[in-house]
Amino acid sequence: MASQEKIMSFPHMGNYHIPIEFLIRHVLENIQVLTPPQITKKTLELGAKYSPDFVCVPFKYNLGNYLEALEQGANILVQSGGGCRFGYYGEIQEQILRDLGYEFEFISIIDNQNVNPLAFFNRFKRLNPQLSFVRFAYYFQLTFKMIEAMDSIDHYIRDHIGFALQEGSFELLHEEFLKELPAVDGFRSLDKIYRKYDALFRRQEVNKPENPLRVGIVGELYTLMEPFSSCYIEKELAKKGIQVTRFITISYLLRHHPKSSDLLEWAGNYLKYEIGADGTDSVARARMLAEAGYDGVIHIKPFGCTPEVNSMPMIQNISSDYKMPVLYFSFDAQTSETGVLTRLEAFHDMLMMRREKEQWQNVI
Repeated sequence: MASQEKIMSFPHMGNYHIPIEFLIRHVLENIQVLTPPQITKKTLELGAKYSPDFVCVPFKYNLGNYLEALEQGANILVQSGGGCRFGYYGEIQEQILRDLGYEFEFISIIDNQNVNPLAFFNRFKRLNPQLSFVRFAYYFQLTFKMIEAMDSIDHYIRDHIGFALQEGSFELLHEEFLKELPAVDGFRSLDKIYRKYDALFRRQEVNKPENPLRVGIVGELYTLMEPFSSCYIEKELAKKGIQVTRFITISYLLRHHPKSSDLLEWAGNYLKYEIGADGTDSVARARMLAEAGYDGVIHIKPFGCTPEVNSMPMIQNISSDYKMPVLYFSFDAQTSETGVLTRLEAFHDMLMMRREKEQWQNVI
């Protein structure tokens, strides 16, 4: 492989491939970056075909991403690790791909013990011996600022897209914003782009009622952040004029995540101990949403995700105590998009009927 051109690829997760590619391009100048094709049914079919049946669907999506990237010429694959059994999937994925006859280098950029800038630097330094810590630190921080800008814009979109007067206006503007990010050449440049689009989004005409239907989404991080894996639930809710709230983003996970003690305090009597991965967060946020008077909560997870399965009884107790409806979704390779949309439609109808009943009772 020494005489080969080095081509690195990585799995998709929402639009975060943009900052990942940005970082690699600027700190690994000796390596070409190949972003795999956008996730489609083909990606999932490929991943599911070669995955063990019992693994969660993020494993299958990632494996499908790797297969598509390898077919396009990638010879270095990046795996990120994670806080649940997903953190141990890299070795299995590597073996599956080698058994299929692919030759490549497999690298874990993040492991469960060393999520800090120095650990990141050491891994990148092995790939680019000429890399200085100063250059790495600059682009690492710039990349994180880019992620924060993306997450901030996304938060505003979730709050308002369902009430846009001009159909598709938010989507088109968001596409323009994402297209400009790769050309960022420094912090001032990034700040200029962010301020430009923040102002443009706020100038979009919306007809948002004073008290719209509000739904919070909690659950496992991959199915929350990769819209294809959850059948674009947020977009479907917005079409129904619902304000959507989601807490988990990359910037939330890496920098703004509350301490475990805070999450347990927010969960109140519903949870005494951590239950792993995003499960504790799901319970705490469900109670916070209930306290804030949200109309409903949607809990999403990959089929068989143990931490999220553990969180469900507590979330159901919150639902019962606060009289707040909760809709549960488990996603896998066999999930029917039609079934998801049908259940969302019924959930929306129920929330509307509850709201109308409350308004009628207030009149009486």
